[in-house]
Amino acid sequence: MTILQVENASISFGGVKALQNISFHVKKDEVFSIIGPNGAGKTTLFNLISRIYDLKEGSLFFKGVDATNLSTHQIAKLGIARTFQNTELFEQETVLNNLLIGNHIHRKTSLLQEIIFDRKTRNQEMEFRENVEAIIDLLDLQAYRYQKISNLPYGIRKLVEIARALSMKPELILLDEPSSGLNPEETEDLIFQIEDLRAELGITVLMIEHDMNLVSQISDRVMAIADGQTLIVGHPKEVQDHAEVIRAYLG
Repeated sequence: MTILQVENASISFGGVKALQNISFHVKKDEVFSIIGPNGAGKTTLFNLISRIYDLKEGSLFFKGVDATNLSTHQIAKLGIARTFQNTELFEQETVLNNLLIGNHIHRKTSLLQEIIFDRKTRNQEMEFRENVEAIIDLLDLQAYRYQKISNLPYGIRKLVEIARALSMKPELILLDEPSSGLNPEETEDLIFQIEDLRAELGITVLMIEHDMNLVSQISDRVMAIADGQTLIVGHPKEVQDHAEVIRAYLG
């Protein structure tokens, strides 16, 4: 079953074609990775899917719903969450509060109800806390629960950003270079954590990644792009051995 369909996605900036007719689909429950040299257009593609950028041409479908012209918050409510290359967290808040903030799209109470903190609000807060605690347990963040983000090492910040995305209860998560800045041990842990997202939470993963060892270990399929264009979509080994992919990386 296809969960995400991107058809002929194109966008230009000041006459420079950042993406040209990119088409691919992501199946439910798979790990689909996007690779390519710096400047290939990978993060631009993520920005189109999460609706930070508007498509100039092409279309986007999520679970059969036309999401081409939805806003960013509508995309989040539809079931798509993402992380960023550089962590975008509330530095002076705790890990717990950052994760609780991720639940905001599921709020069903009014401002007045939250001011008086009525029963519905209390029950909702308990539900949010249970959701967050389950994610903290899944990603082994118990020791950092009450620590401020500004006091955490970079590797833990990256993990917290994944956790906050998970707190939105997505069906599809976009991971933008999750291993960037991690040491080998942290990267090895990340492999197991991504596998847990799929196995335990049933979340489909769309990932941009430079670490080809990580890509080859956990990806079901890989798309290679360069200069805003698709080179090949296939299994990891097939993509890595493709002549155009080797040329794009090595020149």
